[in-house]
Amino acid sequence: MGHYVFEEDFKRYGPQAPLSETISLSAARRYCRRLARRHYENFPVASWFLPRRYRQHFYNIYAYCRWADNLADLAPAPQQALVWLSWWESHLRACFQNRAIHPVFIALQETIQQFQIPPDPFVDLLVAFRQDQQVTRYDTFDQLLTYCRYSANPVGRLVLYVAGCHDPQRVVLADAICTGLQLANFWQDVAEDWKRGRIYLPLAHLRRFGGDETPIIRGVSTTAFKRALAAACDEAEGWLQRGKPLVGLVPSFLRMEVALFIEGGLAILQAIRQQDYEVLTNRPTLSRCQKLGLLLRTWWNIRI
Repeated sequence: MGHYVFEEDFKRYGPQAPLSETISLSAARRYCRRLARRHYENFPVASWFLPRRYRQHFYNIYAYCRWADNLADLAPAPQQALVWLSWWESHLRACFQNRAIHPVFIALQETIQQFQIPPDPFVDLLVAFRQDQQVTRYDTFDQLLTYCRYSANPVGRLVLYVAGCHDPQRVVLADAICTGLQLANFWQDVAEDWKRGRIYLPLAHLRRFGGDETPIIRGVSTTAFKRALAAACDEAEGWLQRGKPLVGLVPSFLRMEVALFIEGGLAILQAIRQQDYEVLTNRPTLSRCQKLGLLLRTWWNIRI
């Protein structure tokens, strides 16, 4: 996830704010809605394909994730990030005790209660954000996939809860999609992640192709780096493809959303390939025209 201008929100609702004002549920909903609508990457959160009655709940979940992400990445030092994340978790615990006072949790409390969502997915996300403060390298793909278990997969499980179709079969498929999307985002953002001192491309994987982390540090691609990234893109695509059966197993109102996330991830991987894996100096993105074409193709495939 990228970052938007967060300073004003942080001053008003962050760890140093008194949060003494009474915030109504309607105001909390508006805040989460505004937060979600002013930032998205490849496709909007809770697009117009979703029935209106579900959109606010996805905004609420997104707001929780966005705040946690920003608290982790915008802190001046890792130790401060850990303090802020503990503060955020304390608000989560209060939310589950019906004592929410932060606008995000006032809105989220309604979602949690309506769909009977347990705390586990929310807590798991914080595990990943804390890990980012303590782990900056991964040696193997297995280690990275364990990280995805906490950083990405809880989001898919939350979606299943809201859709009323959370069960073991669908969880496995949602996990595959979310892992594939997380990996695709990692390969899209190799240079951006290095600015924060993090390398997600596994070191053993780089060594397998005769390279190391030097190209990432220097910002200059090598043949070994590109070969390693090509194999990593294939790995991400494999996860996305394994998750495709979920499209036919979710309620009809959610099929377009799930299909779009899969196809969006695949499109990013294709964009990486089309620029010959040169991600260190040129971050691959989808143009508006590409997004529109992808949207129309996905809609047509779902329709037939």
